[in-house]
Amino acid sequence: MTDTLNGVSMARVARLMQQEQALYARTRATSQALYQQGNQSWLYGAPSHWMRRWIGGWPIYVADRPHDYGVRFTDVDGNPYVDFCLGDTGGMCGHGHPAIVEAMTRQARIGTSLMLPGGDADWVGQELARRFGLPYWNLTTSASDANRACIRLARMVTGRPRVLVFSGAYHGSVEEAHVELRDGEVHMRNNIHHNFFPHDALSRVVEFNDIPALEAALRQGDVACVLAEPAMTNYGMIAPDPGYHEALRRLTRETGTLLLIDETHTLSSGPGGYTALHGLEPDMFVVGKAIAGGIPAAAFGLSQATAEQVWQVLPKVPPTVRQSAHAGFGGTLAGNALTVAVMRAVLSEVLTPEAFERMLGLAQRLQQGVNTTIAAHGLPWHATCVGARVETLFALDAPRNASDVKQHRNPDLEALLHLYLMNRGVLITPFHNMMLCCPGTRSDDVDRHNAVFAEFVQEVCA
Repeated sequence: MTDTLNGVSMARVARLMQQEQALYARTRATSQALYQQGNQSWLYGAPSHWMRRWIGGWPIYVADRPHDYGVRFTDVDGNPYVDFCLGDTGGMCGHGHPAIVEAMTRQARIGTSLMLPGGDADWVGQELARRFGLPYWNLTTSASDANRACIRLARMVTGRPRVLVFSGAYHGSVEEAHVELRDGEVHMRNNIHHNFFPHDALSRVVEFNDIPALEAALRQGDVACVLAEPAMTNYGMIAPDPGYHEALRRLTRETGTLLLIDETHTLSSGPGGYTALHGLEPDMFVVGKAIAGGIPAAAFGLSQATAEQVWQVLPKVPPTVRQSAHAGFGGTLAGNALTVAVMRAVLSEVLTPEAFERMLGLAQRLQQGVNTTIAAHGLPWHATCVGARVETLFALDAPRNASDVKQHRNPDLEALLHLYLMNRGVLITPFHNMMLCCPGTRSDDVDRHNAVFAEFVQEVCA
């Protein structure tokens, strides 16, 4: 093991990790017992395999105790937490917002899933169009479903097979996006199983911010759509270079390629997401996770021109014959009445312009506190911010692509940071050092994180 990496002693990191794992075990015995029971029935010990990703050996179990709206809760062992993970964005509205609880309760008494529109449907459709700037919408049960639907439509109207993605990107269970570049060659992202999917025929991958590579890939004329986050968030947060989005939009138009923007994470940039804030003009747009207060839901929108292309193949008004064409996507729970009712509450009462103003201010406070501590210890790290989302990166300079991020990744130091914070009641997203502020976050929540982060840096630098 290299003794010094990212400005800290890795031997010390290893010793601290042993201490923190022992502390975790001492203070979370009930969670450990529940997880051991869970392994008798759940494939990976808990309802979702993602829940095994929490560092410490087992996930904490949340206590069934009522609490005030916000980002604080207690586990079954009595340990309190400030939550900056927020369900990896699914909880971006905060926990227990009264408007969301009321909407759930009201609609549950009427019916949760009817496969029929209700009174909230027209309002929600109009609000999606107003906020995000695309006129026509469809609901799904996840952003993965929405992305897959858009890819299917893009292939249908262009007659092209490939989807272009950026190395290191993550778009849920979209098979085409499970790839990355290593030394210029395409490999499976995170060593995921290839699932026998023909990536060499259906995927194309380039580095983010690499305009010449993007142009070369699109000029081949076989890409149906580019699937992109406007700023990468799932491999380490990576901002677009000045002029990159203008080049992306110009090149996709010149090559007849549809542009699909996935704002499942970057929705935190403002009421209309990064797209509205920066005046982007996608052909297709996906937003998920937080849009229905944590209920599984997503939405995808189409531009006027793209919708008209789709209607040429799948008419808007179905034919009177019984055997009408099938869209190839759907799900009977998509657009269910409970989801739509809660979505209306979220868009009208929770994720408001005033809420985003607070969230963005708190994120800046969080970023500033982290950077102040880093500077005080002369570490080659920095905290970056995209909307209400902040990430600590173990590098001096902001990355331009996934390769830059990978060069400075330090899994051992990252694991220690997560566990150290968790042992002191601060949760961040378990996959990398990402934090999110929400309408229920308070300034003292942010200050709590920053104080514990300062303690962590003091420990690793001692």
